[in-house]
Amino acid sequence: MVSGKWLKLVKSLQIKKYRQLHQCFLVEGTKSVLELLDSHLVIEVLFGTDTFLRQHIRTRSDISFEYHPASDDELARMGSFQTNNSVLAVVQMPRQHPLRIEKGEYALALDGIQDPGNLGTILRIADWYGLKKIFCSEDTADLYNPKVISSSMGSFMRVSTWYGDLGVHFETMQNIPILGAFLEGENVHQYTFPDSGIIVTGNESKGIRTDLHAYISDRVHIPRYGGAESLNAGIATAIICDNLRRTKKV
Repeated sequence: MVSGKWLKLVKSLQIKKYRQLHQCFLVEGTKSVLELLDSHLVIEVLFGTDTFLRQHIRTRSDISFEYHPASDDELARMGSFQTNNSVLAVVQMPRQHPLRIEKGEYALALDGIQDPGNLGTILRIADWYGLKKIFCSEDTADLYNPKVISSSMGSFMRVSTWYGDLGVHFETMQNIPILGAFLEGENVHQYTFPDSGIIVTGNESKGIRTDLHAYISDRVHIPRYGGAESLNAGIATAIICDNLRRTKKV
């Protein structure tokens, strides 16, 4: 049986201010936790069914964290997944480090992406296309929101993120092309991508804020052939990344 102390802590990590207070977040589900076990991240405590612990924890000699058995009902009450009937881990937040763009590298910058599902999807897209770094504005959804962690499907472990003032950061990247996704600009299907750069995706409804327009060296757009008003931010990011990979092997 999971103690009241642990139940209270785990439930509190559903809320951003308590994640920041404890500097911890939740990872749920067998697939994500198995990836977590072999990642660089530090597990504080793990709760799993007897079956999970027997198959994946007690057989390993490198386990240094605390772990406890939990029933299906306890896991369902502790986490955010209604279908999680296997395992849940409390993980230490890694320290944020400045990110730099190397020659021949591409990264993403997210300006005000506020939907956690969109952020998780964009992490998966970056991971799929081999983009290892994402710069996030301070009002972008919290990376450690359970919905972000869940929808990223483990990609949050392989893509480095940084949160801060994008304008200030762009000031330090004067020699790096910064490409912005706009409703007008060069057709992304015909655009010649530079050897390296940053691709900026804006807020789901407002786009890239005007304060950042001065830093954008190239505007690209995805041509519309039907009647839809707009594209989901994740889909737009995927289309741009796909066109990047079709023309540049970076």
